[in-house]
Amino acid sequence: MENETVSKNFIEQEIDKDLAEGVYDHVCTRFPPEPNGYLHIGHAKSILLNYGLAQEYDGEFHMRFDDTNPTKEKMEFVDSIKEDIKWLGADWKQHLYFASDYFDQMYDCAVKLIKKGKAYVCDLTAEEIRQYRGTLTEAGKESPYRNRSVEENLQLFEEMREGKYEDGTKVLRAKIDMASPNINMRDPVIYRVAHMTHHNTGDKWCIYPMYDFAHPIEDAIEGITHSICTLEFEDHRPLYDWVVRECEFTMPPRQIEFAKLYLTNVVTGKRYIKKLVEDKIVDGWDDPRLVSIAALRRRGFTPESIKMFIEMCGISKAQSSVDYAMLEYCIREDLKLKKSRMMAVLDPIKLVIDNYPEGQIEYLDVPNNLENEELGTRKVPFCRELYIERDDFMEEPPKKYFRLFPDNEVRLMSAYFVKCVGYEKDEDGNVTVVHCTYDPETKSGSGFTGRKVKGTIHWVAAPTAQKAEVRLYENLVDEEKGVYNKEDGSLNLNPNSLTILKECYVEPSFQDAKAYDSFQFVRTGYFCIDAKDSTTENLVFNRIVSLKSSFKLPKK
Repeated sequence: MENETVSKNFIEQEIDKDLAEGVYDHVCTRFPPEPNGYLHIGHAKSILLNYGLAQEYDGEFHMRFDDTNPTKEKMEFVDSIKEDIKWLGADWKQHLYFASDYFDQMYDCAVKLIKKGKAYVCDLTAEEIRQYRGTLTEAGKESPYRNRSVEENLQLFEEMREGKYEDGTKVLRAKIDMASPNINMRDPVIYRVAHMTHHNTGDKWCIYPMYDFAHPIEDAIEGITHSICTLEFEDHRPLYDWVVRECEFTMPPRQIEFAKLYLTNVVTGKRYIKKLVEDKIVDGWDDPRLVSIAALRRRGFTPESIKMFIEMCGISKAQSSVDYAMLEYCIREDLKLKKSRMMAVLDPIKLVIDNYPEGQIEYLDVPNNLENEELGTRKVPFCRELYIERDDFMEEPPKKYFRLFPDNEVRLMSAYFVKCVGYEKDEDGNVTVVHCTYDPETKSGSGFTGRKVKGTIHWVAAPTAQKAEVRLYENLVDEEKGVYNKEDGSLNLNPNSLTILKECYVEPSFQDAKAYDSFQFVRTGYFCIDAKDSTTENLVFNRIVSLKSSFKLPKK
């Protein structure tokens, strides 16, 4: 296979070119989240891309918190982000950093720019700065403070640092070009006054760098070679390059942009998720209806399924949306050969086998996964009284209904043939008990061929059944209306996004299950033990995904 060509994405092609031309002799990438919320599925793309590139080129991967805005940042978010990245399998080794570790160097860079005549202290308000900036078709207007002397700027900037000015009264701006066609280059603000306690530096600073100034400096200090970011930063690249050039870093990093991951009918905006959490519409940032990485983990998605999904999405410059069904396809593909297929009854009615010996329990051999014999078998108790699904019995069935109805015979999965001989109802007319007889000769695995049945149903032995709570999830948003209300920008929420079933029964094989363990419930879907609410006394299962898929792989 010597002539086999490996298709590389455009980022890999650019890195190959840089290495071949001697621009860099190694590769160093980073993932730099702001700790102001939980990471979501879109961040997973960036994490796996940056980590994957570092691995591919035998380079370094850095984990760095961009904590330059203390107004929104919390240690809760720092801890959750670290946990998410480890869970995805990205290993930063000893390379864990905080932007705030570099505040002294950033301050020195700002002083250097002032001394070079490339930065000045400005007294315009935020609104005035916006007005002076101009528009996409009109050049901006120079600030009346733009031509202050180097000495005055140094003194004012030092006084800003000393806390002599209130928030919003003074900023430090880069002195670039108010007529630039790129608005980001029209004397952007690079430092602001903010009397805030920082989670990492405490009260040492009352001025903080802006992201567009801090980020390239962080990359340059750490020796990042390729700063991989999403497309919205493409217009900021000239400013990124200006900062590292004017601050005179010897081996400046290179910024390369790629398209974000957009998933249909999901909420990824931190502002919206924060409101859902605060209004208690969802159960925290890890509510399984969200697509934060913590929520996907709690729901039962695996790192392998998310990696498969990201690989299928690919890396490109073109913005596009991906159907959520593709993510569901990936988790089904990952779990179908790995997980045991267990019996659970979510909407139970009693089935009594009238001719089965009372008090007798026999243990049947049940295969764990018919598609993967390596998972072996388990012993499942069987007895006279069972639970079956309510919709597996009908008094007056329609055509092609092959489950239980009067005088019909079905197979109880991995057990015997049973024939319906009667049923009981409550005073409201609801069926409460189905009566059957069984044929001992029809035991599964016995080789019986005397007759066939068209229907097979699952069951759980009533005396040994473990009670469980099952949570069925649908999309958090109304798919027909779309995510956002066009009139007021609010979310179009689906009122049926969560259904809680508290009277479910599962086979006793679940007794040793622990948080995040996942299984297939036969004929129903894939389910995961909830990590937050489940206990040994009260098992709680989250439905990861149903068995049926609406996603079709593209034809080759």
